[in-house]
Amino acid sequence: MIKSKPMIPVVVSLFLFIIGCNQKSNPDKLPRIGIAGIAIESSTFSPAVSEMEAFRVSRGAEIFNLYPFFSTDSTNRKRANWLPALYARAIPGGAVTRETYESLVTEMLDSLRKNLPYDGLFFDIHGAMSVVGLDDPEGDMIMRIREVIGAETVISTSMDLHGSVSPRLAKHTDLITCYRLAPHEDAMESKKRTVDNLLYRLEKGLGKPAFKAWVAVPILLPGEKTSTRIDPAKSLYAKVAPAAAQEGVTDAGIWIGYAWADEPRNQAYVMATGDNGELVKKTAADLAKSFWDVRHEFDFIAPTATLKESLDRAISSDKRPFIISDMGDNPTAGGAGDVTWTLHEILKRPEFKSENGPSLIYASIPGPEFVEKAVAAGVGGKVEGYAGAAVDARYSPPILLSGMVTSIVEGDQNAITEVVVKVGNVSVIVTKKRKPYHLEADFTRLGLNPRQTDIVVVKIGYLVPELYDMRADWIMALTPGGVDQDLERMEFKRINRPMFPFDRNMEDPDLIPKLIPLSNEK
Repeated sequence: MIKSKPMIPVVVSLFLFIIGCNQKSNPDKLPRIGIAGIAIESSTFSPAVSEMEAFRVSRGAEIFNLYPFFSTDSTNRKRANWLPALYARAIPGGAVTRETYESLVTEMLDSLRKNLPYDGLFFDIHGAMSVVGLDDPEGDMIMRIREVIGAETVISTSMDLHGSVSPRLAKHTDLITCYRLAPHEDAMESKKRTVDNLLYRLEKGLGKPAFKAWVAVPILLPGEKTSTRIDPAKSLYAKVAPAAAQEGVTDAGIWIGYAWADEPRNQAYVMATGDNGELVKKTAADLAKSFWDVRHEFDFIAPTATLKESLDRAISSDKRPFIISDMGDNPTAGGAGDVTWTLHEILKRPEFKSENGPSLIYASIPGPEFVEKAVAAGVGGKVEGYAGAAVDARYSPPILLSGMVTSIVEGDQNAITEVVVKVGNVSVIVTKKRKPYHLEADFTRLGLNPRQTDIVVVKIGYLVPELYDMRADWIMALTPGGVDQDLERMEFKRINRPMFPFDRNMEDPDLIPKLIPLSNEK
């Protein structure tokens, strides 16, 4: 006689399975996670200031549209009750006015209060915001967020690798990560990692990582010397992912820091988080030492020269397009974007006045009054007027442009209105508001063909992917502006010293990681 096996274990397993399914489908059982952040890179060496109109502000459900991993049918969207508050981002610029900062933070906090309590918060910031009269604004912001949401909520912070991790920011965050590529082709991947780490800790009931190891590395270098396209940054950052993948380590990051703000927090950092204290400390120590050991190897990602030398080389070259980075006024690093010095020098050159001379595109210069005149003249009409130097006139005055309007395009979210005026052989892009030109479509939508143009001058530092792939040759011009690449000729007064490369022969620093108290510890 065969005895049947008891059915109780099977029934219990089935019951637990059904309960688990119900929990996943029951929104009341899902973690409650807020979303908030303010992201901008701000140069304190630029006379520009960033006011409210510089920011694009998303509120509530609008925020989901900023992240592909939060699409309606995405897995992550279904893993939590998401409670987006406010996210504001801006093109890099000058320091944010205190009024603008307080307005954005106040609205963010008010929105967060409406949906208390929270199990977690996705905190999306750049990390290089400067605010007039306030040091360490991201540290201030996260501290004020803690006062609203409490110390037990798990905060997961996403940052640009050009941000700074102050002790205050490190204290009040629980999970933290940053980009691992420059140019930042992994930006969205990094933000998703921030969210994935948070969801994993909450779903597994792990809560806050037990250890946060932090190292301040006394190095301050511009992004144009630390691109991960080449060594030593390429090999250095290749160590981050394996370090973060170790059992007992939740994540790890290397922050290059932001070079154009004269503030005490501005330098490089390393941070690791996880539950294995010794391994977390060792990981942070190893990455910090690796960074320090290669400090003398960093150099510009491409050849550099004066503007005259750059133009001479481009004019004599048979390669096109020959791209010149007008680096000192790069709006995507915090430059005012309206320095006219480079354009003045270009238009002085006789080569660009000759019928048989090389063609050149200049991108770009803001000039709202000039744009109005060009729109009134219409395509094919003649226009004359001044542009640029409304914000930063330290190096040259507004420039007089006289030529034919070849294009007028309305509706860009940054530029608002763009016009192209042909001055000799130079096609000058003039905008109502400043705009970076990073995509081929930024040019072709204006009727310009950069691939068939001899020389393309762009206010940029290292080339972003589309321009990098387009270039036949490239040089970076050491031009003046609020993000001057020659850091050692800039007047830093408040950064910590000694600091490499300002103190090139400094002694080796103390790179022993400090264990940062957890956010719910005194």
